[in-house]
Amino acid sequence: MLDKHIPDGHLETTSAHWRDLNQVIQNGELSIDGYSLSLADVVAVAKYGCQPRLTEKPETIDAINGSVIALAECLRDGHHIYGVNTGFGGSADSRTNQTTTLQSSLLQLLQSGILTTSDTTNEGLQPKSQEQSSHSMPSEWVKATMLVRSNSVARGHSAVSLPAISAILRLIREDVIPVIPLRGTISASGDLMPLAYVVGAIEGSPGIYVRVKDGSEHHVVTAQKALQTIGAKGVTLGPKEGLGLVNGTAASGALAGLVLYEAHQLAVLAQAVTALTVEAIQGSTESFHPFIARVRPHEGQIEAAENILSLLKGSLLARGSSTTQTRTGLVQDRYSLRTASQWIGPQLEDLLLADRQVQVELNSTSDNPLIDTGSKTFYTGGNFQATSITSAMEKTRLALQMFGKMLFVQCNEMIDPNLNNGLPTNLVADDPSLSFTMKGVDINMAAYMSELAYLANPVSSHVQTAEMQNQALNSLAFVSARYTMKAVDIVSMMGACALYVACQALDLRVLQLRFFERLQGAARDIANEAFGKVLEPHEIDKVADHLSEAFQNSWPSTSRLDLTDRCKRVGEMFVPVLFWALLEIVPMSRQNSDLFTAIYACKMMSVLKLEAVYREVFAEFCTLQPTADFLGIGTKEIYTAIRHDLQIPFHQGFVEHPSVSQNDLPETINGRAKKTVGGWISVVYEALRNGTLSGTILNSFQQ
Repeated sequence: MLDKHIPDGHLETTSAHWRDLNQVIQNGELSIDGYSLSLADVVAVAKYGCQPRLTEKPETIDAINGSVIALAECLRDGHHIYGVNTGFGGSADSRTNQTTTLQSSLLQLLQSGILTTSDTTNEGLQPKSQEQSSHSMPSEWVKATMLVRSNSVARGHSAVSLPAISAILRLIREDVIPVIPLRGTISASGDLMPLAYVVGAIEGSPGIYVRVKDGSEHHVVTAQKALQTIGAKGVTLGPKEGLGLVNGTAASGALAGLVLYEAHQLAVLAQAVTALTVEAIQGSTESFHPFIARVRPHEGQIEAAENILSLLKGSLLARGSSTTQTRTGLVQDRYSLRTASQWIGPQLEDLLLADRQVQVELNSTSDNPLIDTGSKTFYTGGNFQATSITSAMEKTRLALQMFGKMLFVQCNEMIDPNLNNGLPTNLVADDPSLSFTMKGVDINMAAYMSELAYLANPVSSHVQTAEMQNQALNSLAFVSARYTMKAVDIVSMMGACALYVACQALDLRVLQLRFFERLQGAARDIANEAFGKVLEPHEIDKVADHLSEAFQNSWPSTSRLDLTDRCKRVGEMFVPVLFWALLEIVPMSRQNSDLFTAIYACKMMSVLKLEAVYREVFAEFCTLQPTADFLGIGTKEIYTAIRHDLQIPFHQGFVEHPSVSQNDLPETINGRAKKTVGGWISVVYEALRNGTLSGTILNSFQQ
């Protein structure tokens, strides 16, 4: 069992993984003992170059040595032991006394995967060969696999010797990473094929290739040459050592660990984007009121509601309880916001179960046969069947699809002027006749969602009988983990899009509010100038109030028009409103031609004033960037990370587009380089995948 405290909730679990990862990275190395390997440890070694070593604890060393001795005693007693002096799988009815040669025969059987010339030569390191190089596993996956397998056999049930374990760990430290075929394992008798390439590497096989680092460059060489370069001798496998190293779930478990770490982060991101969307659309916090979750007490729903509400604390954009406020239009938010906690909650519960399954697998003995050093006996069984990992990955992939669907709908609602509660069409900051800022993103999101939905289909339902009917049940765990990692990638893209869109929507919302605020004074100026000679001061005040309200009510419905045309249309729309208001304000005896002339003057002045005020407010907004002051205590942290830490700017319109000379657009804007919309989203995507945003997003829930 793990010694570390196991947190209760999903957010606490995710935060604990992140803190643990940073601690391991800071330490720079970790010790494995078969019992305490964590998700953070796997990520630290795979992605951040942390150095793993075998523990020096006497009990661990004794257990490892004891399993080797116990096996030798069983052989001396004349036992037939599977895979030690018998054949393998459906060929286990054969017998042999050549126990060392048998282990090499096992590798002959298993080193059968497909690698292209691009994978096994330095051509594979060139961009032109990227498609072909995908036939091999990423080095991060391989390092994680090597770490997990070393940890498993260090438990002392596998008759794998200290030199063999140390050899694998040394390859990780020396950055000598086997080139392993991406496809070909069914994760039934463990991940036999991938692990056989790891074993070939520590043997120094001239038929196995590895990636080695030379300064800042990587090269592909044979395992034989790589061992010579680092001054290491090839390992000669003892009885069962080949089987003990290949017959396990390490590849599946390792990849599942990498997947799950990022999936946890995306679950937190989904809650963060929900809070940002609530503010952008000026939705209600009522949907996340504790009473709603308390009367339907699913743990995940309760947590999601609490998390989202915590981000919105202090927001000037999100609305409070409807019992104290009136609202025009829809009296409640659409499902993508109103039922977000109900949608997210079950996924958090599934991810916590998946986390427990993977954590157990990382610290389990998963080969066959197993050696009981205490009784000096052995047991045949099926701990290599990686169905627990399949179960974890199927749940995780489906949860990711659910998060993706929610992000897709929320993003669409922010972009669509029919759904975004008065924001500009396509979230353009300039004229929509020649600027379509987020329209392409909306299309991209549909493409991402379609692929994600396809990936959500189960892998476990596609099991095929293999290996002389012996492996009639096989978990396909590694395949499921591979596709779940694809889902992680796609949801990361969708999350990047949603963050970019949400920040743009928030800026436009605050810009709109600042504009409306300035219109109150402008309405009074227009009323004074147009009606100063025909109305009493108190009547002018009432007209100004009507004007301000009419401007604000009609402005959102005209978002599809360019600014000049929009102002004209608003001017036309408020005339009937103003006319009927004046009939109530002004006594019949004073309703004359001068009054109607003043209405016409008011209209003409309003058209000019509206445009002038908007341009003035827009210029001020681009300079001051006051949006953060309107946001909740948590959403402010996330918005600030996007705008300031990542330096993703407010998109001002077509002027932002990188131009060729004939467009007569400047090459820079406000002294910064221009990027395409996709260029900026790509920056956010990379920050999500490499963990740059992880700390900020997690900490935003704890303000």
